[in-house]
Amino acid sequence: MIQRLILVAFFALAWSAPAGARTVYRCVKNSTVSLSTAPEPGSKCEKKIIKDDAASVPNLWGNLGAIKGTLYEGTLNGKTVYTTRKLPGFEPVLKFFVDTPKDSPAHVGLGKVSKPRLDMYASEFKAAAKTHKVDDAFLRAIAHAESGFNASATSPKGAQGLMQLMPGTARELGVANPYASKDAINGGAKMLKQLLARYKGDYSKAAAAYNAGAGAVAKFGGIPPYRETVSYVEKVSALHASYRKAMKLPPLKPVLTAAQ
Repeated sequence: MIQRLILVAFFALAWSAPAGARTVYRCVKNSTVSLSTAPEPGSKCEKKIIKDDAASVPNLWGNLGAIKGTLYEGTLNGKTVYTTRKLPGFEPVLKFFVDTPKDSPAHVGLGKVSKPRLDMYASEFKAAAKTHKVDDAFLRAIAHAESGFNASATSPKGAQGLMQLMPGTARELGVANPYASKDAINGGAKMLKQLLARYKGDYSKAAAAYNAGAGAVAKFGGIPPYRETVSYVEKVSALHASYRKAMKLPPLKPVLTAAQ
């Protein structure tokens, strides 16, 4: 199994760990996961102890689907380190492929990046954005990415309607019928107001939480490294900029916030 081969390479050198066990660090940086034999500079790393006699190597990657990568070797603080992230001065030593579980809390948006549709539910978006004091362009970008403005859409994971609200979320937001466009837009705006307040105006984190849940954002200290979520945030960001331009609004400035 390739994970075991990677760990064998990791543990080619002696590392401080209990007898009969080895140490590996699971590191997250810029929404990507890596494994390393030492904490990586600039990454949020979690120490893992792997027993030598473990029946199987635990999945340290998470639910990321198929991963193709490279194992690198280099020196940190005078010690030889192996990592799956390309660090300055590190050299490649092994190509690998890992097939991790594909399930994640995220749901895939049903809308594609395309030209802004200012004609779709214009009065509903304007009213909801005004009521909840959220950016009209961002609200439209979420709807565009979520359903492509299809009020009757249902995702494979059960997200419903124009704003693709999960049934439990819809109930919490007071949305009686997620397939009713006005109710759905109002519920989506209410949720985005809560998320933007939580993340101090960080639209990327708000979009990530809308897609994968605030718990996942908290777990990873930012955008979760799920393929669905990373792709979703990129899609929403592109649509948000496109809608602001179409609505003749100034471009957004980057928001720098601490990890939530």
